[in-house]
Amino acid sequence: MLRDLAGRAADYGLSRRAFLGLLGAAGGSAALSACGTSGPDSIRVSGGKKGVLRWASWPDYIDVSDKDASDHPTIDEFEKKTGINVLYYDKITDSDVFYGTVRGELANAQDIGYDLTVQSSRMVGTWIELGYAHELDRTKMPNTKNLIKSLDDPNLTSKGTYSMPWQGGFTVLAWNKSKVEKMTSVSELWSNKDLHGKVEVFTEFSYALPLIMWEQGVDPSSNWGDDEFNNALDVIKTNVSNGQIRKVAGNDYLDDLDHGDAWAVIGWSGDISQLNVEAGEEKYGICVPDAGGQVWSDSMVAPYTSNQMDSVEKLINFYYDPAVAAQVSATVGYICPVEGTQAAIEKINPDLAKNEWIFPTDDLLKKTSFLRWVSTADYQKYTNEFLDATSQ
Repeated sequence: MLRDLAGRAADYGLSRRAFLGLLGAAGGSAALSACGTSGPDSIRVSGGKKGVLRWASWPDYIDVSDKDASDHPTIDEFEKKTGINVLYYDKITDSDVFYGTVRGELANAQDIGYDLTVQSSRMVGTWIELGYAHELDRTKMPNTKNLIKSLDDPNLTSKGTYSMPWQGGFTVLAWNKSKVEKMTSVSELWSNKDLHGKVEVFTEFSYALPLIMWEQGVDPSSNWGDDEFNNALDVIKTNVSNGQIRKVAGNDYLDDLDHGDAWAVIGWSGDISQLNVEAGEEKYGICVPDAGGQVWSDSMVAPYTSNQMDSVEKLINFYYDPAVAAQVSATVGYICPVEGTQAAIEKINPDLAKNEWIFPTDDLLKKTSFLRWVSTADYQKYTNEFLDATSQ
């Protein structure tokens, strides 16, 4: 937390020393010194090792074996096929927080402890804009020809090949069906008084606000500005203040929903699908609001400091094989960006091949849009305003 706060302080023009001075306690400085300003010490491999690929991603975002959730069969298969050892870490729970742990090394051209990361498109765009992303060679990744166009975020495509989509999804309304019968609009999160103190929304404005924008008549992919942003933010601010929103949450919203602390959320389609699979029933309702929804893709991006690009490109190419992608999709439940996966997954689980949250219909896609590109400066400004509004 201190590392993240120190990183955010820099955005206000405060040096690390000034931040610690304001913190006003030697214990704060000691804590920062003890943990460093770079990510978890346990995953540091200085400069990277030949034949070792360090991969950071989100929790529950890769296939697992039936016997051991820490075992990932596709990684095992890749290692046997290539001889490359993959160190996989599900350390990312918030794109901004993760960036805060590595931004110092990126700015100083130092190894960040990872050769490949999976980031939100928004954060990938920031890495590209700041020159922190390594360019990828498509000729070394022939399987990327299988990329499904609907998951190719136009915000990133225009900048060249610096990333490739890993999984996609929808930002949706989700609710516990034993508490709420049905939902079709985001305004029901605020108007339903039975949900007082039981609603959760995301910590990142780029996921928390688009559904509200749609309901206010603003397409998130259009050229909206400060007024539209503030109109949507006011809804969040009001409902944080009056207690309707229980918590502005990261990936921990899933635990809160599962444990009954939250009854209705703005969430991610794949997460809710996974919860229903784990429950063995349709315990949670899920919908793209009638007014419109958000589609997004998380993408693989390599830091420019990595010296393992040959291994990175081999791994990306491997996961764009439809047979391999099907193994991942069968576990994670997000939109697969690889053409041919729907046919391949029928051999694993025919029911999943019919799941519209993994293989969305054209009608579903027409109700959604990507969030428009926001410059890094504006993104930081909006992030700070969102944090100020939700930290009451």
